[in-house]
Amino acid sequence: MAVLHFGVAIVASAHVILYKRDVRAAIGWTGLVWLAPFAGSLLYWLLGINRIRRRAVRLEHPALVVRESTRVYAAGAAGSSGEARLEPLVELTARVTGNPLLSGNRVTALDGGDVAYPAMLDAIASARRSILFATYIFDHDRAGKLFLDALAAAQARGVAVRVLIDGVGARYSRPRMTRALRRRGVGVAEFLATTLPIPNPYFNLRNHRKILVVDGRRAFTGGMNIREGCLLRLEPPPRSPVRDLHFEITGPVVAQIFEAGAFDWHFATGESLDGPAWAIDAEPTGEVEARVIAFGPDENLETLGVVLHGALATARSRVCVVTPYFLPDRVLIAALRLAALRGVRVDVVLPERSNLRFVQWAATAQLRQVLDDDCWVWLSPPPFDHTKIVVVDGEWSLVGSANWDARSLRLNFELDVECYDRPLAQELEAMVEERISTCRRLRHADLEARPLAIQLRDGVARLFTPYL
Repeated sequence: MAVLHFGVAIVASAHVILYKRDVRAAIGWTGLVWLAPFAGSLLYWLLGINRIRRRAVRLEHPALVVRESTRVYAAGAAGSSGEARLEPLVELTARVTGNPLLSGNRVTALDGGDVAYPAMLDAIASARRSILFATYIFDHDRAGKLFLDALAAAQARGVAVRVLIDGVGARYSRPRMTRALRRRGVGVAEFLATTLPIPNPYFNLRNHRKILVVDGRRAFTGGMNIREGCLLRLEPPPRSPVRDLHFEITGPVVAQIFEAGAFDWHFATGESLDGPAWAIDAEPTGEVEARVIAFGPDENLETLGVVLHGALATARSRVCVVTPYFLPDRVLIAALRLAALRGVRVDVVLPERSNLRFVQWAATAQLRQVLDDDCWVWLSPPPFDHTKIVVVDGEWSLVGSANWDARSLRLNFELDVECYDRPLAQELEAMVEERISTCRRLRHADLEARPLAIQLRDGVARLFTPYL
């Protein structure tokens, strides 16, 4: 057995050394492989290897056909925010995403499932040609059944319907929604389906994007899954209530949202969404300049991390971050601290009680580094706040599915939308202020006052940050 362990560990360690770019992650995985015979290598095989890159690169060839109409407004994009100091950020994001900044969009914030779900269901009910729907979690509960019925009705009246659910997220409820959709005749697929019978929130390489595009002209995205916990007015009330924020988007940037969803669908099924039903009808509808930032482990660059660094570097007066999971790497923490040291007010709003206990322990241990330089950390009371937004100087905002953790920044497929628009940014800033008004401010003294056993527990959890 010792010889077998030695051979397996050698192979696993060689893979770690060749393919892990983060030194801390490489050291951690190598130590686990050697110190935990067989179990360490098995965990690395399950959680540490990116199996998507080669298959995703293969799709960069003509197998994926996206209609030329999705790019019709690219040449007419404004290409600037109207503020000269934001020009470097506009250029930076263009370089790392390959997407143009598109003018003429309308972005509407939908605060909570009680507002977002009716708008989404209305869009599905009004569909005449096509519906592309991708989500991480689609529970078979009271909320899920509303969408099941709406999607099945659209399919029955001749609308082309495609539903993509992540392979892990599909297992968060039973019976699985994929089976119910198939029974109703709806086209559905799982993204990287897993053979494990139970969901595991710590598995990597998941499709965490939330995309709904109806008739190529009306899109929804943000952080909201499909589960009854998002319906806070539901009677009887949900067992695990969740506050969240979603967005309805119309205008030329819908083409970029559709393109990301169509790519994922093709990856999962091999089908190209390029027929007349999937034509893009994204006429200008508003004043917001926007661009999709779609990224994942098949990319060569940590796209969102680079954009966040650029946005923090432009900040002059205030940065607002609302996220359910806060485990940024030390470089991103340094960017927040540098902004605070330059006199920028940095507000970070986190849930007081997370739905992932181990993640919360690790995040709490890491908050010392943020509080040391006068960043303001706020803990929001229940219900659990799953909102994900960033606002800089009341001018630039970022909305979408990504959290501030390694899983979102490097290990999962995510979709965010950056927006250059003062009214929208100020509206979101007002939402942050409303949340802060109910929060408790966390201070350095609060962390120090905790029992030593709790501090040690959190410190141990922080050692696993690269894998959370």
